[in-house]
Amino acid sequence: MTEPRTSDLPQVDPGRARSAQRIERLAWVLDESIRLPGGYRIGLDGFVGMIPGAGDALGMIASAYILLQGRALGATPPVMFRMFGNVLLELVVGLVPLLGDLFDFAFKANRRNVALLEDYIEDEGETHRASLFLLVTIFVLWVFTCILTMYLSYVVLRWLISLI
Repeated sequence: MTEPRTSDLPQVDPGRARSAQRIERLAWVLDESIRLPGGYRIGLDGFVGMIPGAGDALGMIASAYILLQGRALGATPPVMFRMFGNVLLELVVGLVPLLGDLFDFAFKANRRNVALLEDYIEDEGETHRASLFLLVTIFVLWVFTCILTMYLSYVVLRWLISLI
């Protein structure tokens, strides 16, 4: 893809369409505007992220704008949490020197979020259900991990006490 896919958007009211086009363009600039040999595309977000200290903050501001526009377009809380998770993952991994910068180029959180919004605009119900399923799955895995951690802590503690 060389240009934003704004023509692929379904028929929506002009205000929503302009907002969707604006964030599509921003995501394209941030994640796909530069063509590399071999056809792979990168954007400015990865380069900005290389600026020590301020780079990740600047990238987060641009991502936050896309999140705010997603809410303005009417995205439901599960869709917004999924979008926020994309941004948070890119931010957290982006804090790791060098590896984080490479991850910024490859993960393309802004592009993922715009694609998620496009899916939401096309089929609100299905995108909401898929996002809700993902959130419930993550929550169940988190609860399982917490229970497993508590159990293992108990086992290790009993073993240590038995050594006394």
